[in-house]
Amino acid sequence: MTGPRGVVILIALRRTSMLPTKILIPVLTATCTGWLALPLVAQSYPATHDAHASAATPRPAAGPLGAIHAHVCGFHFYSGDMTRALPVHHYCSHLNPDVFQCVIYDSDQANARLLGVEYIISEKLFARLPADEKPLWHSHRYEVMSGLLIAPGLAAAPERELMQELVNTYGKTWHLWQVDRGDAVPLGLPKLMMGFTADGQAGAQMVADRDRAQRINSAEVKARRTDLSARPVSGDADAWQHGPAFQIKDDLLPSARPAPRP
Repeated sequence: MTGPRGVVILIALRRTSMLPTKILIPVLTATCTGWLALPLVAQSYPATHDAHASAATPRPAAGPLGAIHAHVCGFHFYSGDMTRALPVHHYCSHLNPDVFQCVIYDSDQANARLLGVEYIISEKLFARLPADEKPLWHSHRYEVMSGLLIAPGLAAAPERELMQELVNTYGKTWHLWQVDRGDAVPLGLPKLMMGFTADGQAGAQMVADRDRAQRINSAEVKARRTDLSARPVSGDADAWQHGPAFQIKDDLLPSARPAPRP
């Protein structure tokens, strides 16, 4: 993604006449590093906010949930273990033109389980992160260009606009619920998640199952995106490709207990 106004992974946007047209950007400061300080000013939503909206389903008109306007679907894997990967659904809102924030579920059904959160930032903001922070972030270029990141139900024009927004962005993702191992409730410590960066990494059957569920073809989606403007990925992101992957291990807990099964 580009100057992050979009995210990572299925987008069906919704609109309400009561949705606010402006939001306040909180002051983002890190006093120990001083890497970023944004003024507290009113910011208009990016133009694509309304362009992607649809009246597919009603949603709250106020509060944080009322600001959610994007639904994207893709795949995450556990940092340090690519064999543990799963399809995920993001429900996202713009905090400002450079920051997108999303809640992540394991499906798009009413009984979906809340897995975690993802923050998506622009290329510009990523470049300004402290050096020891960047390894926690993953790129979105491959996800977009490969067709793994999809926007089911979105018309061709707004879908293309959205993917151009996302292709040069970076995401930081934490999952709290390890549903892939059968946990009945969230157990253990938060897990850092990453995104695929090359062909052959995502399991073919996993992708085929997702495509069938969403009635799309990833190969055809990929073919439609060949002329998107995708810039080189920063060598500071996707750190698992260049050395030991960072992960918070549950053995840091005082005792390890077996996960209860449903």
